[in-house]
Amino acid sequence: MTSAKDSGPARLLGFAAVLLLSVLLASGIGLAQETTEDTYTNPVSKDFADTFADPAVIKGKDGFWYAFGTSDPLREGEGEHHTIPISRSKDLVNWKYVGDAFESPAEVSWAAQDASIWAPDIRYLNGKYYMYYVVTQTTVTPDRHDNAVGVATAPTPTGPWKDSGEPVVGPRRGGPGDNFKWTFDPNEFTDPDGTRYLYYGSYYGGIFVTELTPDGTRAVGEPTMVAIDNRYEGAYVVKRDGYYYLFGSSANCCAGPTTGYSVYVGRSESPKGPFIDREGQSMTESRVGGSIVVTPNGNKWIGTGHNAVVTDLSGEDFFVYHAIDRADPYLDEPFGINERPMLFDRLDWIDGWPTVRGGRWASESPQPAPVTDGPVNDSFNRGTSLDGEWRASGGWRLVKEADGEGYARQQDASLKQRFLINGSPLPADVRAEADLRLAGGTAAGVVVRYRDPKNYAAAWLDRTANALVTDVVTRGVSNRRSTPLPAGFAFEQWHNVAVEARGSRMTAEVTDARLHDPYAVAERTLPASLSEGSMGVAARGRADADNASAAALYTPNTQMAAPPEVGAISEAHSDEFDDAALEPEWEWVREPAGEESGGAYRWPTQEGDIVGTGNNASLLLRDAPEGDYTVETKLTIDLGVDTVRNFQQGGMIAYVNDDHWTRLSHVAIWNTRQTEFGKEMPFAGGLSFGGMLIGPPADTTYLRLSHRVDPDNGEHEFRAATRREGGSWIWGGTWTLPAGTEPQIGLLSLGKAPNDPAAMSEFDYFRVYRP
Repeated sequence: MTSAKDSGPARLLGFAAVLLLSVLLASGIGLAQETTEDTYTNPVSKDFADTFADPAVIKGKDGFWYAFGTSDPLREGEGEHHTIPISRSKDLVNWKYVGDAFESPAEVSWAAQDASIWAPDIRYLNGKYYMYYVVTQTTVTPDRHDNAVGVATAPTPTGPWKDSGEPVVGPRRGGPGDNFKWTFDPNEFTDPDGTRYLYYGSYYGGIFVTELTPDGTRAVGEPTMVAIDNRYEGAYVVKRDGYYYLFGSSANCCAGPTTGYSVYVGRSESPKGPFIDREGQSMTESRVGGSIVVTPNGNKWIGTGHNAVVTDLSGEDFFVYHAIDRADPYLDEPFGINERPMLFDRLDWIDGWPTVRGGRWASESPQPAPVTDGPVNDSFNRGTSLDGEWRASGGWRLVKEADGEGYARQQDASLKQRFLINGSPLPADVRAEADLRLAGGTAAGVVVRYRDPKNYAAAWLDRTANALVTDVVTRGVSNRRSTPLPAGFAFEQWHNVAVEARGSRMTAEVTDARLHDPYAVAERTLPASLSEGSMGVAARGRADADNASAAALYTPNTQMAAPPEVGAISEAHSDEFDDAALEPEWEWVREPAGEESGGAYRWPTQEGDIVGTGNNASLLLRDAPEGDYTVETKLTIDLGVDTVRNFQQGGMIAYVNDDHWTRLSHVAIWNTRQTEFGKEMPFAGGLSFGGMLIGPPADTTYLRLSHRVDPDNGEHEFRAATRREGGSWIWGGTWTLPAGTEPQIGLLSLGKAPNDPAAMSEFDYFRVYRP
């Protein structure tokens, strides 16, 4: 059986790791040759914080990366909440705390005295930094829990931050008095037409998107629901290859050692949805869709959620998120603040869908570090000059700001085309980028595969054309194409232009700050005569350039981790329910229920449950085989859609005792229908329960639990999968049960409230497979 946490190239250990890295370095395929460190190990926030939840990351115009986290103490035993702590890094894996956005929530004038500030989203818009956040209590209404979204702006990532003076999205009532929908987890996104959007919301109310005013400080128009209530929060949207991708986190964020928080995704051709998952299911349907991006994989990390996406200098995407070490789930006292450090892992795009490490998910062993340095990497700050590798065709000089930060300026006002080329040798496949702005000139661009002034390719911010103009020049002949920029595009403000050359294909895009919301994307075919060359920047008239870099273009991973090996059916451990009586291997916990008839086991959902101390529902169990196996059932249950039938369910269970088990069910959760993979365990004198979600259910849903024993620690690992009729198996996350136990396997049908009608769980078979 394959384990997601152990498979693939993640474990760079011993001689094999040295050999692998040597090959990568020699071939130019790998990333490590252009980083300050070859590898890193999660959590990346460990040098400054024990917890750093809800991380948001941006590359500042000073060349550093900045991460913003939710308001918590940073260290165990500290006790003092930091109001949006900020950290800084040069390499994305070594971070240093540099202060808080606010001294206290009181700096937000409309925040109530006992408010907290959560879940920041960081952007660069209109020539300054924007930080959106949740205010948990406001002075907007006289009632409690009237949470809202605010925004502050600053000239630098570290501030000084100034709140706008009122909510961007105000409190939204869900009923009378203190009943307010959860206006949480903001995420700003700018569309190619220049429209600014804000995504926000959580379990109570769902996720919505609204348009913003051009200055990004006020919501306008009617909001649109993009994800159903009682399923998602933590929205994060990117645009790639013509699709908008909505990432959403799901399940309880903070259930300590049983936190199954995970990230799912849907995509759409519109920023307003509908967002559809890989199975074709919408994220707004009752049988809710969402394809898994990251979920617990059986290693130390659980609660893997609330993400951002960042791109390194090679063009490779990385997933920034928080997680919980299941051996150390709380910052201080049990059942208090969950300890959620910041993690960082490669984000792969396979067949048009994002997944962390090819479906291997969170890493706990050393990983290849992101590329944050390269043959060209110049922020034009202290200690740099236009001498050395830089060759200027005239008019370029360094300019220093008052704080010592610098940039390169083309000061010739004649509108002649002036190059600033770096002579460092570059690989043929390269990513080059720079921050650009016009200071009176007509165009500024990034140049790649530069051979001489008559042979090169470039991507220009062209004021005259109001476009991203790509130009392929050979033997002095220009071949220009324009991709429109939105009306009113602010050429005088900093924008990032990135160009990737892979073989004969060139792709260029322009963004505010490298956050996957491009104003324009253009593709060109390059001739064989431009198969390699230098990079640089260029201008026609007065213009500025900063943060110029070039690095070997990343090689994408296109292979998904292998699913568990299921094998052949074990007749001795299976039951087809086709002989009108249960086989003698079955046994009951509590009173027998249901009956075998018509080629199935039919079992109405019982009142009661096994969560907590009640333990008043029956379980049908049998002994499991030793070693690796997969247990499967075909479940038909009519839970309807949209109506509230909490928490009726039918499914399978791996059972140690009433207080230690994991179950996979088709379950009604308020208005939604989901496949929940839950776990209960004893902890710190009490009980802890949490769950993760797998694929969307249907009238008939196939369920699997695949078991292996971890050879390192002896734990029983159970990995869940679901399938609908005609669909593919969706392999989800992994829960563990203790070493030294002998979990039984079986069925359940429970969760009916006293006044609700029972649903019939119809189990067509119970099959055990062995590889």
